[in-house]
Amino acid sequence: MVVLVADAFEQSGIDGLKAAGCEVVHDPALDGETLAAALRHTRADVLVVRSTKVTAPMMDAGALALVVRAGAGYNTIDVGAASARGIYVSNCPGRNAVAVAELTLGLILALDRRIPDNVAALRAGKWDKKTFSKAAGLKGKTLGLVGFGAIGREVAQRAQACGLHLLIWSRSLAPATDAVTLGLENDADSHVTVVASPGEVAAGCDILSIHVALGPETRGLVDAAVLARLRRGAFVVNTARAEVVDYDALEAAIREKGLRVALDVFRDEPSAGTAEYRDPLLELPNVYGTHHIGASTEQAQEAIAAETVRIITTFKQSGKVPNCVNLATRTPATHMLVVRHRDKPGVLAHVFDQLRAAAINVQETENVIFAGAEAAVARINLDRRPSDAVLALITSGNEHVLSVQLVELIG
Repeated sequence: MVVLVADAFEQSGIDGLKAAGCEVVHDPALDGETLAAALRHTRADVLVVRSTKVTAPMMDAGALALVVRAGAGYNTIDVGAASARGIYVSNCPGRNAVAVAELTLGLILALDRRIPDNVAALRAGKWDKKTFSKAAGLKGKTLGLVGFGAIGREVAQRAQACGLHLLIWSRSLAPATDAVTLGLENDADSHVTVVASPGEVAAGCDILSIHVALGPETRGLVDAAVLARLRRGAFVVNTARAEVVDYDALEAAIREKGLRVALDVFRDEPSAGTAEYRDPLLELPNVYGTHHIGASTEQAQEAIAAETVRIITTFKQSGKVPNCVNLATRTPATHMLVVRHRDKPGVLAHVFDQLRAAAINVQETENVIFAGAEAAVARINLDRRPSDAVLALITSGNEHVLSVQLVELIG
């Protein structure tokens, strides 16, 4: 199996792939046309990327079967194009959660104590203790979390150590879910409340921190209406994806409400590691920015490399793909054909031949073998109901077919 790694990747991951018997081609400079050319030349089975975009033409250039995003978000991969071509897309969720949580808390502390401004003033030769001594402090403030996946949970645990109260919204949590269920403390020093909407989080918090993955339902989730509910001087931290927040509305809210903002993600980020970059938000004095480094700790990258190796090794050995993001949760199948048969060559071929002749499409197939490997049961999901005549042909056309049952799929 040939694995093309087209981004920076830990040596432990390269070594792990080689130990698993993979041929590894590693070129972190590949991008655009050069990546398409490399896929064409290497005929790679697997492509591993971090921030590099993966497009439909790239998929058409080679012989890809699997694309692995060595990280959590996969918005840089054309998942729809991969699905249409039968190419698996997998990611490494949760492996960078601690790293992103640590950066999030660092940014919150930086906003409160104005740490970057302190450093800049001293480097410029200016001593201004009077100005920089002014800070509210975090204890007793309320941190609002929009999203409570792996990263949100890690942020919450660290925030409680700072004495912050928590106000949480997540699509997966019912309002008033108790703290114990969330694995958190709930006392006077750090009270936990789950609410029904991002707007409720914004209305009740001093610090708004965003931790949702980017998808159709979260694009622009934190919009002007949500930002309008923030109190004057509130903090906003985004270490998720730029597209989750309406940055034009955020810029207006900064000017109108004196918000203090820390961002690790931006609009139209450069794909290269170094480049010239400008964003109007970064010109505002109340905004701090970091270079989309949330997952960029050695610990996180080692964990992601190990997970990438696990995904590819599993695929190589079993054909199964852990963490696959583009399999249908439910096929369009309307009926299941259950065929009990002797475990002999040609039985399933006979069944499929009859279905093909009737222009019935097979959506999913499972063949379960009984102990002793003498008999088996095939469960075959179909896109429409076979006629009685087709069922009769399947039953009578092969002596090893023992019985046929048709089940209508509901829901």
